[in-house]
Order: sequence, then C-alpha cells, then structure tokens
Amino acid sequence: MVSEEASAALLGALSKLLAEVSAVPLRLDVPGVDAVRKRQGAVVDQLSDYVIPRLVQLDAPLLTVVGGSTGAGKSTLVNSICGERISESGVLRPTTRSPVLVHHPDDAEWFQPDRILPDLPRTAVPTNDTYALRVAMSDRVPRGLAILDAPDVDSIDAGNRELAGQLLAAGDLWLFVTSASRYSDQVPWDYLRQAAERSTSVAVVLDRTNAEAVIEVRGHLARMMTTRGLSDSPLFTVPESGTDTEGLLPPEAVAPIVGWLHDLAADPKARAAVVSQTLDGAVRHNVLRTHDIADALDDQIEAADHLYSQAEEIYAEAATFVARESSDGTLVSGEVLAQWQEFVGTGEMVRSVEERVTRIRERLVDGVTGKRTRSTEVAEAVEAGLQSLVVGYAESAAEAVNRVWGADEAGRALLAATRGLDRASHELRTRVERIVHDWQAEVFETVRIEGSDKRMTAKFLAFGVNGVGATLMVVVLEHAAGRGGASEVGLRLLEAIFGPERLEELVTAAHSDLQDNVGRLLQEEKQRFLDLLDSPDTVRAVQDTLRDAARRAEYARHTDFLDGDISI
Repeated sequence: MVSEEASAALLGALSKLLAEVSAVPLRLDVPGVDAVRKRQGAVVDQLSDYVIPRLVQLDAPLLTVVGGSTGAGKSTLVNSICGERISESGVLRPTTRSPVLVHHPDDAEWFQPDRILPDLPRTAVPTNDTYALRVAMSDRVPRGLAILDAPDVDSIDAGNRELAGQLLAAGDLWLFVTSASRYSDQVPWDYLRQAAERSTSVAVVLDRTNAEAVIEVRGHLARMMTTRGLSDSPLFTVPESGTDTEGLLPPEAVAPIVGWLHDLAADPKARAAVVSQTLDGAVRHNVLRTHDIADALDDQIEAADHLYSQAEEIYAEAATFVARESSDGTLVSGEVLAQWQEFVGTGEMVRSVEERVTRIRERLVDGVTGKRTRSTEVAEAVEAGLQSLVVGYAESAAEAVNRVWGADEAGRALLAATRGLDRASHELRTRVERIVHDWQAEVFETVRIEGSDKRMTAKFLAFGVNGVGATLMVVVLEHAAGRGGASEVGLRLLEAIFGPERLEELVTAAHSDLQDNVGRLLQEEKQRFLDLLDSPDTVRAVQDTLRDAARRAEYARHTDFLDGDISI
C-alpha cells in the first residue's frame, strides 16, 4: 500500500526542490559554468518529466524507453515488439523524425500532456519535428506498459542527442539497444554508466549479431556490464535476420524480449519493483546533483563579489571626488571665479572687508530694479560648474567599470549582452540639471526663510534673497578649504547676516543636501551594472535555500523509499 502522508511529503519536498533548482542564478561565465548549467537543466528535466509525474501517478503504465546507438535497429525492434509498423526507421543519418510513444488504447489517460513530458507538444501523425512527441495506440501492447522510441544517443545532431538524454531520464525502464559493431562505443556506455549511478532499471539488447560472433560478443558485453555496475540487468540477443514486408523481424527473434515485457506488465509487484528502483535512484541522484550545483555557486559568489566590489568602489570614489571638489574650492575657478570677482568688485583693491561689503550691497540693489543682476550670473556659473563636475565623474565611473569588467571573463560577457554601458545613461545630463537646479532653489528657499526673521530684516533687505543665496553657494563650494580663499568676503558678509554658528549649520546642510542628491544619482548609474548580476548575498541565500531543499528531499526519500512506503 502507498503511504499517502509519506508520498505527499516526498512530493512536496521534490516540488520545492524543483522550484529551487529552476531558480538557481548562473548568470556569470565562470570556468565550468556550462557544465553546471547543463546539470541544472538535467535535474529540472528529470524532476518535471519523470520523478514528480511518476509520484503523482504511481499506478501509471511502466514507461520503457528504447534508446541506443546509431544504426542499432531501435525502430525496427520497437515495431517488431509491437507486432506492427509504428515507428519509422531511417536510412539516412541523422534520422529527422519525432520520437514515438506507443501504448494500449485503454491507457491513453496516463499519457496526456499534463501527466508526462509536459514540455513536448503531442502529435498523432508522423512528423519530422524532432521536439514533438508522436503518441500512438496499439492493442498489441499490453495494458500497464508503454514503449517510447527515442533518438540516437550518439546522433551527429545535437538536438537529437539532447532529446535522447531527456527521454531516457523520463523512463521507468531503459531498453538499451546496441549491435556487435557498436557495443563498445564510448557514448552509449556513458549513458549506461549514468543509469548505473542512478540505479535506473536497464535491460540491454545486443541486436543484429550473426551466429558466428554472438557467443564472443555477448560474453564480452556481459563482462563489460558487470564491471560497470549492470550485472543484474537482463541481456537479450537478437540474431541478425531479415525482415518481412512490413519491416518486422521474425517473431521468434524478439520473443524473449516480448515475453519479458509482457510479464512485467502483467505482474504489479514486478512492475512496482522496477518503478521503485528507478524512482528511488532518480531522487537520490538528483539530490546529489543539487548539492553539486549548490557547491558550484561558490564560484558565482566569488565572481559576483569581485564585480560588485569593483563597481561599488569606482562609484564610491566618484561620489567622494564630487563631494571633495564641491567643497574644497576646486569649482571656485574659471567662470565661477570670474563671475564672483565681478560680483564682489575686485576691479580695485579695497582696504577692508567692510568696504567690500558696501560695494556688494550697492551691486545687489540692481535686483530691485529688475535688471539681470550679478548674483544671477554667479548662480548660473555655479550651476554650470556643478553640472560639469557631476557629469564628468559619472562618465568616468561608467568608463572605469567597463574597463575593469571588460578585463574579466564574466564581466565581459555581461557587458557584451547589454548596450549603452560604456558611458553614463542617456538621461544623465537632464537629471543632473534637475538636481542642481532643485538644489539651488532649495538654497534660495532656505535663505528666504532665514531672512523672514524680523530681527535680521534690516540687514537682509540690503542684499536680497538672490544675492545672499548666490553668496551662500560660493561659500559652500569652498568651505572645506578653510578661510582666506576667494569666498572670504562672502563668508564675512554671511556671518554678519546669520551669525557664525548658524552660517556653519546652513553651509553644512546645503552641502550635505547636494551630496545626498548626487549620491542617489550615482547609485542609480551604478545600478545599471549591478542589475546585470545577482548580488553575492542573494546568491548565498539561494545556495543556503538550495541545500536545505536537497536535505529535505533526501530525508523524505528515506522516509518513503527506504522505509518501504512507496509501492504500487
């Protein structure tokens, strides 16, 4: 009897395992990643094509997948076992036709697309679509048995080879066909080795063997099977013989195979033993492969950490440079300095700060008449200088990340798949303009609010919001350089208006606000690169979750299979 609680626990654990393996991120082209991706695909395919569907319907017919070497006569053998021409054999290689699944008409419900091999579209007629599954019915196939004729495992067509592996992994029983001329080939034995590792139920057919060679070849093949863990697998021999008008072998040539398959179909216990052996081996094998995938994520984590760190460091450095050069006087040069000097009136030397303040006051009065004031020109020069500073470092950061990622195989592959990362984003300049404009507007608003205090109204009105605001911007751009710079006159003026302590608070707040906005902008620019890969922490979390899912699946396997709760 089936333990419903035990099988439900196993089904839940394997469904969780399937979801976690499917979601494993393997974006980075680190050494060996192709093999890991292939392993991931194989685990996903077998869990979704065979293990989970079989657990859901343990009493479904026994699916026998006929696979093997090119030219071994698989299709002819399938037709002969079924007693009628169902699978078209091909003379040209690679044979381009869909795989064929044949079953008894009364078993049709078990082979609906939602029950087995859900990713393969169904067809009822012969087709050359390799990835379509042709489903045929024959009352000569006993109930409880289905036969699937798969492509050649050593086909020169990569698609055929891939599909052959997928179909073999979806079977309860392998009927592996080889010939006297091909039985020692490496590729078929790679599949048989995998079958032994997975404890898959296997029977081997030595086909097309003449009477003179059969004893020697069969003996050698049997020894090879023993040394490769297949000593318990049945070995059938089909003598070389002609075919009838339908392309079928003489019934006596395939009688031992037909009898064995019919006995399996008629014996629920024997059928259950085959299913249990293959199913248990598949679960165990996929749990082990899941641990392999989890271990391989160490390389993904290391590569992601390296790329992440490079991008983080480059953009952090860009933000640091912007913060420094927007406060150490670097920008109080060129056009900003020229406009500032015009603003404070340096055309002639004056003997004291108080006299300079008087000259500033006179120039600011122009604002009352609606003229374009010197303070406006200072503000515009500051705006242009800040925009150039931020855009320059954002562009340099993008180029730097491209350079260091381009020197790394994983990073180079990411960059190659995405256009436009060799420089800053297209909308960067517009966004920088908005940030600087909004920052200046905030500075003017802060000055206006501070100036609304009646105690400083008399002093403040002599200079106006625009004049005081422009002066505050210049002081912000040089405040980290200490006193005595080009902004000294403005600093004295603002101290007279706000007081030293309050001025320091205003300068610090204004610069901090600017850097916060620039920092967010650079973070968004950096994120364009980081979005190409998963963060190291994300991959570590996936790795932990994957290992936990594998452990739970293995525990459920022990509960169901090893404690004898899975049976038909």
